[in-house]
Amino acid sequence: MRPATQAIHAAAPAREIGAPVTPPLVAATSFHTGPDAIGFSANDLGAAAPMFYTRWGNPTVALLEQRLAALEGGEAALAFASGMAAAAGLLLHRLAPGSHLLLSDVCYAGVAEFAQETLARYGVAVTTVDMSDPAAVAAAMRPETRLLHVETPANPILKLADIATLADIAHAGGAELSVDSTMATPIATQPLALGADWVVHSLTKYACGHGDALGGAVIGRATGIEALRKEAVIHLGGAISPFAAWLILRGLETLPARMALHEANARVVAGYLEGHPRIRRVYWPGLASHPHHALARRQMRNFSGMVGFVAEDDRNLARQLAARLKVWTYAVSLGKAQSLLFHIPTEDVLRASFKLEGEAAQAYRDWTGEGTFRLSVGLEDPQDLVEDLAQALA
Repeated sequence: MRPATQAIHAAAPAREIGAPVTPPLVAATSFHTGPDAIGFSANDLGAAAPMFYTRWGNPTVALLEQRLAALEGGEAALAFASGMAAAAGLLLHRLAPGSHLLLSDVCYAGVAEFAQETLARYGVAVTTVDMSDPAAVAAAMRPETRLLHVETPANPILKLADIATLADIAHAGGAELSVDSTMATPIATQPLALGADWVVHSLTKYACGHGDALGGAVIGRATGIEALRKEAVIHLGGAISPFAAWLILRGLETLPARMALHEANARVVAGYLEGHPRIRRVYWPGLASHPHHALARRQMRNFSGMVGFVAEDDRNLARQLAARLKVWTYAVSLGKAQSLLFHIPTEDVLRASFKLEGEAAQAYRDWTGEGTFRLSVGLEDPQDLVEDLAQALA
């Protein structure tokens, strides 16, 4: 099946007379069992084990996992309570004291802070590197490097990284590659097909699409996901609720159609901003002016709905936009039906999240000035979005 069909029909229950067309929400925490059906310890959990306890597995969650695996072209998927739980669970599972993590110098702030503060406290060496520079990545590899973690496009400044090249570098050094593909979604990019070992998603964003459920996922090989389930979900407890899984399943059904509209609207908005006199630079992978546009054309089938721009006097402009916008909402997050705009000051994110200094900090400033305006272009009429920006920027 092609993606638009997979999003609706992959792993669907058998079509029996009288069965519901919409997959049911199974809100139970426990399931009927017997003395010989399954062991009491999760260490005895096998792939063929029946449903036992919802932290271990749940029919609604299982359908979400199977559908995500189909969309990503992976063997298996594992759902978590949030995107942060998925990323943290994977990093804790694959790294140990004395090992080395090579982390994208620009990625989701929560992941950057978790790696450099929590993982470092537990004896994991963490090095940040510009993942858009393969030579720098290769130079940063160590014998003890076990994992490269990259986000592409990177939050919040929309830099891209070449997944296939990074996979080659990782594997040549005996390491694995994990890719946070939240902004791209499987509609744009399938990192596993490009050589990645793991794919991470915040399902809260585009996968859900309605801004009403938290969730995360990791997709990869079946044996790896089975081991990750025992440690990161069952033992660490980051299990998604069946209701959130059901809401995200609903969102997945429209994901391909929504991404087409997100991209089309982003093209209009990015084109308008690129010609505005108050805007210094606009970043959208679909623009020919984007520094990584050629890579985007090779690696992405959809350029997504995320747009960034840089402007003079950005903090005052942020206040002006927050006060004047009527269609756009000044709020964090992304991937919703509503269009969102938020200003991220460079000094704040360099100091508190990325902890970049020297040449690395200057390279970030060269890209984004004193602050980034991150836009999640929604599903409204694009002319209404442009007109609202016009009056707010005036």
